[in-house]
Amino acid sequence: MHGYRGKILRINLSDHTFRTEPLDKEKALRYIGGRGLGSKIMSEEVDPKVGAFDPENKVIIATGPLTGTPTPAGGRYMVVTKSPLTGTIASSNSGGFWGSELKFAGYDLLILEGKSPKPVNIFIHDDEVTIRDAGHVWGKTTTETTEALVKEAPDKAKVLCIGPAGEKLSKIAAVMNDINRAAGRSGVGAVVGSKNLKAIVVKGSSKPEIAQAEKLKEVVKQSRLKLKENGVTGQGLPTYGTAVLVNIINESGVFPTNNFQTTYFDKAENISGEHLAENFLIKRESCFACPIACGRYTKADDIEGGGPEYETIWAFGAACGVDDMKSVIKANYWCNEMGMDTISAGVTIAAAMELYQRGKIKDEEIDEGLSLKWGDAASMVEWTRKMGLRDGMVADRMAEGSYRLAESFGMPEVAMAVKKQELPAYDPRGIRGQGLQYATSNRGGCHVRGYMISPEILGLPEKLDRFAIDGKAEWVKIFQDLTAYIDSTGLCLFTSFAIDVKGYADLLNAVVGTSFTDAEVLESGDRIWNLERDYNLKAGIDPSQDTLPKRLLKDPIPDGPSKGNVTRLEEMLPKYYEIRGWTEKGIPRAETLEKLGI
Repeated sequence: MHGYRGKILRINLSDHTFRTEPLDKEKALRYIGGRGLGSKIMSEEVDPKVGAFDPENKVIIATGPLTGTPTPAGGRYMVVTKSPLTGTIASSNSGGFWGSELKFAGYDLLILEGKSPKPVNIFIHDDEVTIRDAGHVWGKTTTETTEALVKEAPDKAKVLCIGPAGEKLSKIAAVMNDINRAAGRSGVGAVVGSKNLKAIVVKGSSKPEIAQAEKLKEVVKQSRLKLKENGVTGQGLPTYGTAVLVNIINESGVFPTNNFQTTYFDKAENISGEHLAENFLIKRESCFACPIACGRYTKADDIEGGGPEYETIWAFGAACGVDDMKSVIKANYWCNEMGMDTISAGVTIAAAMELYQRGKIKDEEIDEGLSLKWGDAASMVEWTRKMGLRDGMVADRMAEGSYRLAESFGMPEVAMAVKKQELPAYDPRGIRGQGLQYATSNRGGCHVRGYMISPEILGLPEKLDRFAIDGKAEWVKIFQDLTAYIDSTGLCLFTSFAIDVKGYADLLNAVVGTSFTDAEVLESGDRIWNLERDYNLKAGIDPSQDTLPKRLLKDPIPDGPSKGNVTRLEEMLPKYYEIRGWTEKGIPRAETLEKLGI
């Protein structure tokens, strides 16, 4: 098989057995790979009603057909499972080098079943698979775990692991790889922890075959040129990383501050990408085969490591009223070490700060030496570490995410979340297409399932009026469908700033030997989106959850460049349901599912 390796590795953790299975190529081509194929297998094998921490839940780690190939930024993999945070189907994306190494070992997917009676690690070296005791690394940070396990593995092996947050079943725990890269959202690390699995170490020795090698060289050359010439991927991201967005978003008046109470942070310059690059950047980092190199490696005092990204800077910065970049770097470091989603962690602390502001969390409930006052940078860092360890009553509740934290103190409306997953760093009251995307995302509050910031703020592929509502439903559907395809190929979403639908079809066709048209690319994304929607409905995720926090629906932005605006979601949602081929209540019509072959 070209692009694909043709094998699935299925591991039963309950009895420590494993077997390989042939990849169903017809199914793979319909769902591409990665997110799509992982979700398809999930829908076939896991009851939507299963509890996230039940042994019957499975973890599917899926690469795409372009993972580990010369395609630009083709190093991604997905973790698909039932989310403990949202109850939806989770599909969390990560880069780095681990996903490519799994392809080099000869596997397209890993399927993890059951629950080990004791903590274990999995070692994979091509056809050799061993399951070993993990007692010596259980309880260790991600760095400690990685450093210990590479000594037990072949040279240049790659490590995927969870940190203490995953072991302690924090619903915002991430799966980490290459120390600093994260499949971060939806609590996938907690599901891995519930199975008593600490790490998966992989070393491979062969690469995927290419169907049209000469054609691929030509397409890759064209793609890399587009990425180089694009202002975002050729200049902004390489120079300042994703934090290039801080000043851009703040100047648009949609930079959520103090838990979305305001949308303009007057000290944003202190946490900007420019400030990071000038004062804390040690080096740029890139993932497998990536010409963009948007990753940052930074140092603050005696702490250094990968990141922080834009979302992280915002979550630990403006969302908490903090303008100290050193503290943001340290909080990011503790998220990586504990294995936590930085967006959910920062927004959860911001929710706690508002609960304190409103008198719901009392001084006597706060650990000695800490505070929950806006802007208290040192406390914010310590809350992050304690959250990963579930150390103390408030930190223990924080580990459940912002919705459950706020609900436990009797004020769930303080949680800035959709489907119980924390919203990222763009206030939808001033970016209305992004608001529709948040509300309809199949995994709850998420910006990367349809990045409407691209047309509404950055003007790519064309500039849209961010306050308009006409046409936004159509744009959101296109972006969601294209993103589902990209996630399934194994490419990085950032390539979409420069590469169009035809470019994505050309890359897949050259590697796999297919003849996908532009329309078939988007249709495959539509199929994946509807499959996820159908699974969520069966899991009990009612369409009434296609909404936003009351604050964003009812309270106009109080000041700044976007003053006076609300989301107007209720005006866009019916049109979105219509163009999706769903009923007016948000249920996919039978003819829609039949047309897509679901």
